[in-house]
Amino acid sequence: MLFFSSELVSPGLSLLLITLAGFTSFLTAAMGAGGGLLLLVVMASFLPMAVVIPVHGLVQLGSNANRMLLTYRHVDISMLLYFVAGGLIGALMAFFVVSDVPLDWMKLAVGGFVLFLLWGKKPSIKESSPFGKALAGLSTTFLSMFVGASGPLVGSYLHTKGYDKMRFTATFSSSMTIQHTLKALVYGMAGFAFWQWLPLVIAMIAAGAVGTWLGLKLLHKIPAERFQRMVQITLSVLALNLMWQAVKALSWSH
Repeated sequence: MLFFSSELVSPGLSLLLITLAGFTSFLTAAMGAGGGLLLLVVMASFLPMAVVIPVHGLVQLGSNANRMLLTYRHVDISMLLYFVAGGLIGALMAFFVVSDVPLDWMKLAVGGFVLFLLWGKKPSIKESSPFGKALAGLSTTFLSMFVGASGPLVGSYLHTKGYDKMRFTATFSSSMTIQHTLKALVYGMAGFAFWQWLPLVIAMIAAGAVGTWLGLKLLHKIPAERFQRMVQITLSVLALNLMWQAVKALSWSH
């Protein structure tokens, strides 16, 4: 994989991505989920995958870090420590292979993974031993380096712990903050020029903060079920289009 110093994206695309960051954060706050996946598949439709995964991760890092700071007193420290220990191993494993994964295969993997998260049955990992917690950190961190959106898997694992809302939010946002930080470190060491994307990332994080605030304000005023179905269908179409782009590119390369 070639990590390149990007040319700046056009003003129109920058505005689209900033607006989208705000809308997807609004979506997550109002509906409870879906925003991160939508942001990922739209970014993957416009930008090279060598840019999408690290930049999307940095935007999600900002969003989760904000929630972590607001709820840190409620974190399950034991869960977080074992999760991070496993995450460090997963990140180290990913570092040795991330530069060798063809970008078109990565795009295909993202599309397939999004469809799985939308329509498949998520694996139910209820193992609460230290090994189980570390394994959850290792597997989801490794996976996130290639498909970007591991949040639904981490969330489904933490849901089995029976946390109340504050403890779940605090532990989830802390776990995802560490995971996205590890992703930034891996891609940075692999040669990705993060500094060129920082102005866009900062603007997207700011738009996301506004979107989150608006989403929480309208939390109980939106017909959630119908809206979630629309988002699910939209995401499926975008994921299928992403996979079609990858298949065409792969067939042309042979």
